[in-house]
Amino acid sequence: MAEIIRHPKALSVSPLKSSAPAGAALAFLGINRSMPIFHGSQGCTAFAKVFFVRHFREPVPLQTTAMDQVATVMNADGNVVQALATVCGKSKPSLVGLATTALSETQGTDIARLVKDFRADFPEFNHIPVAAVNTPDFAGCLETGYAAAVKGILDATVPHTAGTGIVGKRKKQVNLLLGSHLTPGDVEAIKEWLELFGLRPLSVPDLADSLDGHLISEDTIPVTLGGTPVSELATLGEAVATIVVGRSLKGAADLLAERTGVPDYRFDGLVGLEACDRFTQTLAEIAGVAVPEKLERHRAQLQDAMVDTHFMTGLRRVAIAADPDLLLQTATLFAGMGSEIVAAVSPIKTGSLTDVPGAPQVHVGDLEDLEDLARTAQAELVVANSHAAATADRLGVPLLRAGMPQYDLVGGYCKTWVGYRGTRQALFDIANLVLQHHDSIAPHRSRFKLDPQPAPAPAAAGGH
Repeated sequence: MAEIIRHPKALSVSPLKSSAPAGAALAFLGINRSMPIFHGSQGCTAFAKVFFVRHFREPVPLQTTAMDQVATVMNADGNVVQALATVCGKSKPSLVGLATTALSETQGTDIARLVKDFRADFPEFNHIPVAAVNTPDFAGCLETGYAAAVKGILDATVPHTAGTGIVGKRKKQVNLLLGSHLTPGDVEAIKEWLELFGLRPLSVPDLADSLDGHLISEDTIPVTLGGTPVSELATLGEAVATIVVGRSLKGAADLLAERTGVPDYRFDGLVGLEACDRFTQTLAEIAGVAVPEKLERHRAQLQDAMVDTHFMTGLRRVAIAADPDLLLQTATLFAGMGSEIVAAVSPIKTGSLTDVPGAPQVHVGDLEDLEDLARTAQAELVVANSHAAATADRLGVPLLRAGMPQYDLVGGYCKTWVGYRGTRQALFDIANLVLQHHDSIAPHRSRFKLDPQPAPAPAAAGGH
């Protein structure tokens, strides 16, 4: 078990954490025709909007209750009710996601009560579900906000069907609860994985359908385009199984299991040979069929890639900074390939951090802590989001970009990490980074400074 160490710092010098409201918005964006609303100032919403636009390079629908100085001091309850009414009246969303911010949480807003007030004042919008979640910026991170939103979506849309005998009514449907550490490319790969077994995936949320980056005929659209339809969420209790990827979704998975009685299978991640094999075997058992030959081929390709790249990954000293689910998944990949996790940093403390493989310690801190640890341990590779580019540059080592945001890598948002093929490509990327910087990172660079060339001795008088 890894030891968890918290750094007693008065402030974050080089932040690693992304805000919980942004994580909640990300989950809401995976529901078709949804509208996320932040209960806070306009600046809170503007920051999250820029955050997403730089990462996905797509327009993102996001609204705000626009708390100003007066509302902050006196009362902002009316802002919430009016914002809900305005959004429901003008945009006509299928679902509204309402997330608090540090400002409204500090004020002490009872977000659930305000939704009841909205229902009482505007009964004409009672058919539109509202998922209200508490996501203060000063607690948690993007991962925790995302997990809270997924649970809120299920709470607002999934009826109580446990014990009614409808489990398995849809013999091919498998529910997917997918964590924030999975990219749109990952979500699409997981769905295709299920389809190879003849299963019908229903993902909550479905970022592969809404944030995968595709051109549309409309110039603008006020709500999310693509994602899981709200009407489908009512059928989650009719599925044969639920697959959960990411420990952060434990609360959401427990809620769904309690309401529907559908059996679930839980995975920390789907990167690496062992995780892929377990997932494939689980799907074969659910579908009652043999593993397709195509997957057997993909597995053999991954095995060959592991042989080809182990020279570049074996005993490689790696420093990782990420949210807990992504940290656990990434560390599992490197540890499985013989790398040493010499620095592991998470923005928050969770129970899953003790299970990070290959790391004797996991530090709760920021990118400054990562840089200090990596320098002391002579790390040869840094794994983190784009904010760590300057860190890696100062350390003189390559950066493998993972997580959010990735604003200096085109297509990073849709990269596929999971599955046999995703793991294979990740190993190729890691090996290429190492090869490209082979001469510039320790221990390959010379540790001895060359002395300047001595000045030529003066010629002796009368000499030739």
